[in-house]
Formats: sequence, structure tokens, C-alpha cells
Amino acid sequence: MKCENCTKKRNEFHRLANAKIFLSDCLACDNCITSDEAVRVFQQNQKELFHVLNLNKKCDTSKHKVVAVSVCPQSLPYFAAKFSVSVTEAAKKLCGFLKNLGVHYVFDTTIAADFSILESQKEFVQRYHHQNQEKHSIPMFASACPGWIQYAERVLSSLVTPHICTAKSPQQIMGSLVKGYFARQQNLLPDKIFHIIVAPCYDRKLEALREDFHAPVYNSQDVDCVLTSGEVFQIMEQRKVSLKEMADVAFDSLFGGIKEDELIRHDGRKSDGYLEHIFKHAAKELFDTEVKEIVYKVLKNKDFQEVTLEKDGETVLRFAAAYGFRNIQNMVLKLKKGKCSYHFVEVLACPGGCLNGKGQAQTEDGKPDKALLRQMEDVYAAVPVRLPETNTHVQKLYQEWLEGMDSVKVQESLHTKYSTEKLTAHHLDIKW
Repeated sequence: MKCENCTKKRNEFHRLANAKIFLSDCLACDNCITSDEAVRVFQQNQKELFHVLNLNKKCDTSKHKVVAVSVCPQSLPYFAAKFSVSVTEAAKKLCGFLKNLGVHYVFDTTIAADFSILESQKEFVQRYHHQNQEKHSIPMFASACPGWIQYAERVLSSLVTPHICTAKSPQQIMGSLVKGYFARQQNLLPDKIFHIIVAPCYDRKLEALREDFHAPVYNSQDVDCVLTSGEVFQIMEQRKVSLKEMADVAFDSLFGGIKEDELIRHDGRKSDGYLEHIFKHAAKELFDTEVKEIVYKVLKNKDFQEVTLEKDGETVLRFAAAYGFRNIQNMVLKLKKGKCSYHFVEVLACPGGCLNGKGQAQTEDGKPDKALLRQMEDVYAAVPVRLPETNTHVQKLYQEWLEGMDSVKVQESLHTKYSTEKLTAHHLDIKW
């Protein structure tokens, strides 16, 4: 069903109003959501945040909530580029700004990406070993991009969904961490935490609505609200605040009084680096080969590239990065014809990757802001890289929170299932 908000001018994205989004800005498809979802997506805006913050100021403590904000690593370069500071400084200033609004905790979602990458690595190796026994084992498609997942479930269905990695995205895992592990550490029920994600794209709003990320006992979503980087910037504009004026405040940790002073990223050029990490892990695990540096080969365009591992004159691993729906559709067409030769494909709906999310990389008239994107790429590249395997907090959580590396709780908290039922025409208005 079409939403009437779609007909408004695209520059409303930058107006200081209700932070409405256009379904044409949803990267999965044009209006590919139900009318009920449309209503719930539009409710995720600055007004919802300030509604909760205002309730916290009132005398009725039964309505008070702990407000926690989790910031995606790809959002930070936006603020760094906007205010001409480093990513580390932008993180501290953004944290100071959010705390000044009344937010209680500000987290970095990198730890959630650590879990997602580690589980994806493990699943790829298992699929590789079973490729001769299980038809849909290979290729394995990345699961981190909600626009891609939306398209795969609702348009491609069973052709593609068995190939998608079951590891939850960083946003989903962060929801489990905040509403599960952190809530217990603070002796809070999940519904007493209002959890916000700051992300580079609108599709994260759709992802937050998924039924499998809802705790019916507490009537609580793992993520209550998603604000894009651009929407947070609108709040700054509305309040006539410059990030540079804010006090430096380090990110909070999920582990009590510890502060997160060190800001790191994963080994990805414009995303969380699933291709790089899985490729290096698979090369070592399957072929005892240490890959120091990934060499990309550009194919039809810069958003469709491949990486291969050669051993004894034979190509033993063939990975691809397919960004943007033109490349995704070409890749899916190959799969339909049985000609997809890749073992793994990092699929991202945004051309140029996560940094180019439509929630942060657009000009006022809705066009791609190429100059801003280049700045974001430069500052993001300067952030130090850390392997997920070296994060001691993650190893500790596997034991204390998840009861081991291969437990039932790991499957429940870090993995998901995908729908294979297409929505009927009267539910959707899809334009391709």
C-alpha cells in the first residue's frame, strides 16, 4: 500500500518536523511494506525519543524508562565529516550531546558486529564442508543488510533465503545484548529500557519491527526506535547545537563502570567487513593459508568486485561483494540459472556500502552527497582495525551470557530464521 507521505517533496528529509521518511528511500524496494508496518515505521522519529525523555521528567515513576542509545560505527564518520573532527572525537562529542538530552547510556555496536562476524565465519566453514550434501549450503549470502533481507524474503523467497547466513545482524544482536544481558546486569525488565539505534539507513527501522526480535512476555522489542544519522543531526540543528561545543564523554560499556575509550572498526572498506573477515578465516581454517591483505578485482563496476584464493593452481575460494540492487539482481539471476560460482557474497543494498546509507549521505534535494561520502570514507579508514577474535569481552560473554560457544542460547540469541512466504499483491505495491 502506498503511503501518502511518499508524495511529499524529497527535501523534507532535511526539515525539522516529524522526521518522516519516504518509502522510496527504503532500499529494499519501492513501497514494499504493509500499511501497518508503514504506520509503525513513521512512529520511529525524534518525537518518540522526546516523548520518552519528557515522561522521565514527570512525577509518575511507573512510566520512567532507562534510555539507551546504540550507535553504529558507520554513523560516526557522518558526524566526523560534518563537523571536521576525527571519528574518535565525533564519538565522544555525540555521546556528550545525547547525554545532555537526557539519555542514560550510549553504546558502540561494534561488539555486536564482533558476535555477528564470528558466527558468520563459523557458519560459512560448516556450509563449505556440507556443500556436497546440502543443496543450499553454497553460496552463502551475508545477513547484515536489512534492505537485502527485506527484498530476499518478500520478493525472492525460497530461491534465496536458504542461502542467507542465519547469524543476526549487529543491530539485532545489540538488541539482545541491551534488552537481555545488560538489563539483567542492571536488574531491569526489558520493557523498562527504551533502546534506540543510530544508523546510516532507513531500512534499520523496518528491521526493528521484525516479529522474531520481540519478547511477548514483556511486550518489548529488542530495538524500540531507530534514528538515522541525519535525523540526529536534525535534532542538533533544531537546538542550534554544534557538536564541537559538546563535552567529551566516552561511550558506556555493557560491563558496568568501564568506559569505552578506544574506538575501533572491522576490516571492511565501507561496512562491517564480513567479506574480509570470513575470507581470511576460511583461508586459514580450510586451507591453512594466512591471508595478510585482501586484493579485490573490479568486475562490471566498482560495486561488484571479487576476491579469490588460489592453491596449487586451483581457485579454492571465490568471494564477491555485490552492492546496490542492480548488482544484486544480476547475482540472483546467476543463481537462478545455476551459474553462481561464488562461495560467499557480501550483499549490501546501498551502492557504495553502509557509509552511503540514505539516512546520512544525501544533499538537501535528496541526491547522493559524493563529497561528504569521500570525507566519510577517509575518516573511517583512519580508525584502527581489530579482529573480533581478539575481543576479550566477547569471549567472556560467550561463557557468562550464552553458556558456551555452541549452546542452545547461542542459537536463540545470535541466530534467526527467514520467512519464505511472499506477501500477496493486495498487501504490497512493488515497483521494479
